Formats: sequence, C-alpha cells, structure tokens
Amino acid sequence: MAYRRTENVVRRMNSRRDAIVAAARELAGEGGMAAIQIAPVAARAGIASGTVYRYFPGKIELVGALIASVSERELAATQRAANDAPGPLSALAAAITTFAARARRNRRLAWAVMAEPVDADIDTMRLAYRKAFAGQLEALIRAVIAGGQLPELDASLAAPALVGALLEGLVGPLAPDSGDDAGKTREAVQSIALLALRGLGVVDARARGLVAQAVLPEI
Repeated sequence: MAYRRTENVVRRMNSRRDAIVAAARELAGEGGMAAIQIAPVAARAGIASGTVYRYFPGKIELVGALIASVSERELAATQRAANDAPGPLSALAAAITTFAARARRNRRLAWAVMAEPVDADIDTMRLAYRKAFAGQLEALIRAVIAGGQLPELDASLAAPALVGALLEGLVGPLAPDSGDDAGKTREAVQSIALLALRGLGVVDARARGLVAQAVLPEI
C-alpha cells in the first residue's frame, strides 16, 4: 500500500508541475517572457505562489522548464511531419511548413521561447532549442543533397539561415501582422516555405508543388 501511495503522490506532483508550466506557457503566449512572474503564474494555475517555489526555486528555473516543454513538443511535431512525408525533399518541405504554421499560430510564444531579447541566462537556454531545430533541418537538407535533389551546398550554414528567416519572417517584430485572419496566415506560411525552398536551390515549379502538397497543421 505504501508503494501505491508514493506512486499517487508522484503522479499528483507531476500533474501540478505540468499545470505550472502550462500556466507559464499561456502567459508567455499573451505577453512574452516579461509576463512570466511567479505570482501571475500561480494565479493562472490556481495555486499559491509558495507552491510554485516548491517546484521551481525562481523564474529562471521556471522559464527553463517552459522552454524545454515547448521545444520538445515543437521538435516532435516537425519530426513527425518529416517522417510522414514520402521522400527526402517532401520531408524537408513538411518540416518547414509545419514549423512555420505552428509558430505563426502561436506567434508571441514562438518569439518568446526562441528569439525575444532577454537576459543572458535565459538566452543560453533558448539557444539549445534553436540549435536542435537547426540540426533537424540540417539533417533533412543533407538527405536531399544525398538524393541528388539539391545542388551541393553547406547544410551547416543553410540550416541556421533558414531558422533565422522563419523567425524574422513569421513571428519577429518585423513580420506583418495578419491578426486572426486564417487565410492571410496560411498565405504567410506558404510564402515563407516557398522562399526557403527556393533559397536552397529547389526550382520554382517544384517548390510550388511541394508547398501546395504540404499538409499544414490547423491554423
């Protein structure tokens, strides 16, 4: 019986931790990193501030958990999209369009966890996410080159360049605001995906076909 009680306690603790991180994610999606403060997070999660401190000693640890949670979810989504594609070039297009659609749909959150100006400690945590996504793209680009569907290029340079283009073009402060217009959002995602594929050397007609065939997450 003692083992069962311990298991239940662990389950409740994990559930409460997840609720705290979810509250932080909601606040970051509304107001960026500045919105992540212990008291508002506790209020959003429906618990006392002291309870948050039981799980996270301070804001840095909470932000780290948020970034880890978001990056794990988003990287898994792009990897699934690539895995479901019929070939290497389609896999690359699927990963790009999936990331673009999900980032655009959660624009404020994506900017917060990847590129919003913050202090050095938080930026170091976010760098791991950007590197991981760039690594995914680099592996996909290398597979396409190996299959003879792209000209020879330095994938280790092209991948981070794509990450920068996707962020600045879709969620950064310079990106056009389509508001809640799903049609304009879809156009923006397809345009940035087309730009990315053309930039890698995919001929225009083929790039357009790949973007048109890509299955976008619900926007």
